[in-house]
Amino acid sequence: MRHKSFLTLFLMLALALSLSIGSKSFAGGDHMTDGSFSKASDLRLALNSLLREHVFLAAAATDAALGERNAEFQAAAGSLDANSVDLSKAVGSVYGLDAEKAFLPLWRKHIGFFVDYTVGVAANDKAKQEKAVADLVQYTKDFGAFIHSASPSHPTNVVAELVKTHVLTLKAVVDAQAAKNWAKADSEIRTAAGHMQMIADPLAQAIVNQFPNKFAQR
Repeated sequence: MRHKSFLTLFLMLALALSLSIGSKSFAGGDHMTDGSFSKASDLRLALNSLLREHVFLAAAATDAALGERNAEFQAAAGSLDANSVDLSKAVGSVYGLDAEKAFLPLWRKHIGFFVDYTVGVAANDKAKQEKAVADLVQYTKDFGAFIHSASPSHPTNVVAELVKTHVLTLKAVVDAQAAKNWAKADSEIRTAAGHMQMIADPLAQAIVNQFPNKFAQR
């Protein structure tokens, strides 16, 4: 029987609701009218929502791929890429169009490496798995350098370590899915999604500190 996690579905619905509110701040859309949230809070909420959504969509895509459910994989992969575009627009809204254009292919790159890892797991190809892991580890350094170039208060090695944890937690999800250990898969998804706050919160704070005029209290 095809595995369905009610916990995962519930969390995805909750995040979709928060995303629909928080992401408006990037597009210059509506804000909460009661003034209870500042622009800085909107930014933190949106980054958390987008990054957690990334985890859930990635997990949905890898589960479908491992289960050889191609139509479901294509749908999840499409949503995952739409999430990547949203993240790039979030970057561009703060750092400009050049940063947006640079971020998107870089972010997509690690997704491609995860596809390689998942294919390696499905085929029991240890060499392919090891190559994908090595590529992902190198990616964490490249991504750390990118974030440091945009936000110098974030040291490259610190960002790289945070992204490395992201990579390892998603790898744990794929491994549990491949083993059909659904309880562990759900637990690892929660861990991976929870870790994204450790990236989103300091990144949001660094952006606010870097551009205080953009995030003045309303």
